[in-house]
Amino acid sequence: MAMRLELRLERSRKLEVLVPVVSVLLSLVVCAVLLLSTGTNPLTAYGAMLKEAFGTSYGFGEVLVKATPLILCGLGVMLAFKMMFWNIGAEGQLHMGAWGATAVVMTGWDASAWLMIPAMMLGGFAAGALWALIPAYLKVKLNTNEIITTLLLNYVAILWVAHFIYGPWKDPTSFGFPMTKQFPDGAQLLRFGDSRVHLGLVFALLIAVALYFIQEKSRWGFEIAVTGSNPRAAEYAGMNAGRNILLVMLLSGGLAGIAGMVEVSGIQLKLLKDISPHAAPYGYTAIIIAWLARRNPWGVVLVSILMGGLYVGGETVQITMKLPVNIVLIIQALILFFVLGGDILSRYRLVFDRKEALSGG
Repeated sequence: MAMRLELRLERSRKLEVLVPVVSVLLSLVVCAVLLLSTGTNPLTAYGAMLKEAFGTSYGFGEVLVKATPLILCGLGVMLAFKMMFWNIGAEGQLHMGAWGATAVVMTGWDASAWLMIPAMMLGGFAAGALWALIPAYLKVKLNTNEIITTLLLNYVAILWVAHFIYGPWKDPTSFGFPMTKQFPDGAQLLRFGDSRVHLGLVFALLIAVALYFIQEKSRWGFEIAVTGSNPRAAEYAGMNAGRNILLVMLLSGGLAGIAGMVEVSGIQLKLLKDISPHAAPYGYTAIIIAWLARRNPWGVVLVSILMGGLYVGGETVQITMKLPVNIVLIIQALILFFVLGGDILSRYRLVFDRKEALSGG
């Protein structure tokens, strides 16, 4: 009996929905085994995470705070993945976006929020987009592997930001800590009520709506889908794959750049070394979000909120149950592992071939 994978002629809609759900459940089951090995009741841990993240208004507000940059990075990564361009560089593009937005503030320009916030968004978008265009250009001109270039540029961007907060932009009154001065009031995003939820969430949701119409209703969205699913057919139809790669990565990196902008302008109110969580950076989590969401904008919003709950709940069990901070990272890694495995099964089916015994004659 021989086993092989055979490409499905049509992908089942049921599998499209079931794969992400089952992937999350399997990751929780495996993580439960790990929790049991540490002497922790997994049901108690999961219950505490769920209650803290979604059981109180404060907790849900913090979930939305975490979800905001995740939505923006996830939308950017989703768009690139839609074209089968593997953008692993959202973390670096987020850092460059934070740097670009801070550069507007560091010019010394002091204006109202009506002028300052759009200028900072433009600076963040431009910095993230230009950073993403580097691997896109190398892909188009030299056919360089974009996984390697986007990944390595993350470290360059992080060190680039570190240079400025340790050097020319360092606040002389920060007692040696690497950070800029606090942004003026005009450079701070509006917060809602007593929570830390800010205007960046509205920006993220509006961008999700816009991307939905671009993907589903526009000619360019159709070209992106065709180029990603069948590059030869796209080329035969006269679609410019190189141009589309550059445009998609410009928008992908720009959205991650806006994520960096809203994080420094809405939450940190200054440029710091750790823009995204150290244990589970936003840019890398966006990869998981894009896959779980099946490259759908509404799915990105939903999964980002769930991931935000994982961040908030993970911080809770770390403090109250003395669990390691890497528990969130472990769950995310398991989710990605099962999502990738499930995606293979949704695209291929297992076929068993019976080998007939050869009789000697």
